[in-house]
Amino acid sequence: MDNTLIEQIVNEVLKSLDTGVKCKEEINEVKKEGEKLTVKDYPLLKNRKELLNTRTGKNITSITMDKVIDGEVKPDDIKITAPVLLYQAQIAESVGRYQFGRNLRRAGELTLVPDNRVLEIYNALRPYRSTKEELLNIALELEEKYGAKLNAYLVRQAAEVYEKRGRLKE
Repeated sequence: MDNTLIEQIVNEVLKSLDTGVKCKEEINEVKKEGEKLTVKDYPLLKNRKELLNTRTGKNITSITMDKVIDGEVKPDDIKITAPVLLYQAQIAESVGRYQFGRNLRRAGELTLVPDNRVLEIYNALRPYRSTKEELLNIALELEEKYGAKLNAYLVRQAAEVYEKRGRLKE
């Protein structure tokens, strides 16, 4: 497939998103003492270490090379988490980088989706790989099974654009 065509499709999907209006139910904001993070909190590793916890509950400061070598640090201890991505989204939005913040929020949602399923969905979103019904089922799955409402919205938008552009599987 022509890369220019793929780029045009992606741009059309992005343009169709109303980035100024939030989806009806965005994922919950992660807040510290009721306030959103701002650029003064960046970088988090330097300024807000206490917020950087792993999936297993370890703080980033407890991960050391010695613990890695001793086998005390497991893969889940170093994977990015939804709260950390949401903190980064808050910081990006505080400096007007709303689309980047939206991307980070979608990434945060995807931390709850198994890696192999993310890859399957990625492949299904490629032009001519899925019917509209298959894409709408993926959106429903993202929304209902994983609570990934922003990603579900994006998949629905892609289905509409692919239908308009004739890029759905027959």
